[in-house]
Amino acid sequence: MEDMKKKSYFRVMTIAGSDPSGGAGVQADIKTISACGCYATSAIVALVDENTVGVYDVLPVPEKFVATQIHSILDDVGTDAVKIGMLHSAELIRTVRNTLDAYPEIKNIVVDPVMVATSGDPLLEEDAVATLMDVLIPKSRIITPNIPEAEILLGHKIGSQDELPDAAVELSRFGASVMLKAGHLYDEKLLDVFYNAETKETIYLESKRIDTVNTHGTGCTLSSAIASYLARGFSLNDSVKLAKDYIMKAIKSGARYKIGNGHGPVNHFQYSDRQIAIIDQI
Repeated sequence: MEDMKKKSYFRVMTIAGSDPSGGAGVQADIKTISACGCYATSAIVALVDENTVGVYDVLPVPEKFVATQIHSILDDVGTDAVKIGMLHSAELIRTVRNTLDAYPEIKNIVVDPVMVATSGDPLLEEDAVATLMDVLIPKSRIITPNIPEAEILLGHKIGSQDELPDAAVELSRFGASVMLKAGHLYDEKLLDVFYNAETKETIYLESKRIDTVNTHGTGCTLSSAIASYLARGFSLNDSVKLAKDYIMKAIKSGARYKIGNGHGPVNHFQYSDRQIAIIDQI
């Protein structure tokens, strides 16, 4: 009887590599999920030797152990959304897809197709790109590529802001909605393009560029925020808009700090409890 009175958490599971510097990967995901009012669980796929300056080594977790982590969490805690980050090999991508197939009730899957770190270091093996496109993206509800990642997926360059809407639609043919991030175009204003493949809508998300080197983990943070709002029951459109607002405020707030000698993190905890309560009423 007492258990019936207990509240339930909004749950988000992140499947990604770790970042010991705390700015990206699983660490950034957990911070973001928590800041957005959800309960974070995780399955770690790799131990990454990195800091704000660069990536120095990657120690993969065996695929079988990744699968058992996912099963252990989903069979016990369950989840309302899944965020998938760096999956470094084709075999790992297939393992994650096959494992999630055992839980068809999970619809809110956000894939951040991590291929290159902010420092420019490659994070995905070349033969894994085709597997990502053919196996994992069709399983997801939304993907969140930046310009370099979108170019790899599409097989051609994106030269200007005007090309983003068509590029987002083209990317959606892999089987998911697309949040195409425009940060690498270096215009004064950022105009991200979100294509909702479920409703065939194109939404433009404009924001002012912030002059800061603290951009480590922005992709991880944005995708985790989208997953968090989906877990809380917001529509796909509203989840993307709220996540965009969250990441821009996190970048703006984080710009005032210095951590490390390279690309520092955003401020994941710039939201207050009051702000979360206000969002709950939207």
